[in-house]
Amino acid sequence: MGRALCLVIALILGPAGVRAAETGASVASVVDGDTVVLDHPAGEQVRLVGIQAPKLPLGRPGFKAWPLAEEAKKALQDLVLGKRVTLTFGGRRRDRHGRLLAHLWGEDGTWIQGQMLKRGMARVYSFPDNRARVADMLELETLARAQARGIWGLDFYAVIAPEDAERAIGTFQVVEGRVLDAAKVKGRTYLNFGPDWRTDFTVTIAPGTARLFRALDPLALKGRRIRVRGWLKSYNGPSIEATHPEQIEVLAE
Repeated sequence: MGRALCLVIALILGPAGVRAAETGASVASVVDGDTVVLDHPAGEQVRLVGIQAPKLPLGRPGFKAWPLAEEAKKALQDLVLGKRVTLTFGGRRRDRHGRLLAHLWGEDGTWIQGQMLKRGMARVYSFPDNRARVADMLELETLARAQARGIWGLDFYAVIAPEDAERAIGTFQVVEGRVLDAAKVKGRTYLNFGPDWRTDFTVTIAPGTARLFRALDPLALKGRRIRVRGWLKSYNGPSIEATHPEQIEVLAE
């Protein structure tokens, strides 16, 4: 069977997460720590779904490389460059840039996302339409952070406290703290981390995504310590919108 046909089969086969994918393609080049280019079809880009590696400018004017961006790219090169890979899918299969959204596996079964997380060269970055294996990835990230591997040895990527969220607006952050209050107003859920909801850090959950939280009742998080990840925005103070439950980790007391 030709490699092009293999890829066509990969894109139409089975339910999310089924390990049936392009096995004849090799990685022709590595763009950065979470994106590769396949040799066939020529130029096909694959975004390693579920992780975010330190970012390189990649031609963006005025964009400054994040710390360890080159090291993350080198780590991914060591894992896959010139090697045959298998792609698996756990949700949406292409992003708005036309890149495949896949988990990568080496010929020996090595899970590439897992390796990048173990080495501290990426952090978990999930989406409501692509949530496969997030629990496994969070475990690997936690281990790497506990051992201060890679990015977790730098303040740039450190987990921040709710009171520090204001100065990080506009960036992707992992925030850890105790939920002071939880309420639902006009269908939207608010997790407040301070006494003044107008200025203190808040996690919000829109009515349209509440159905995804059936296994995690946000209102029951009052008084609990949680770790939440996402892009910090300014909405009555710093806030993160949780679009799926995997963004929230409930911590042991």
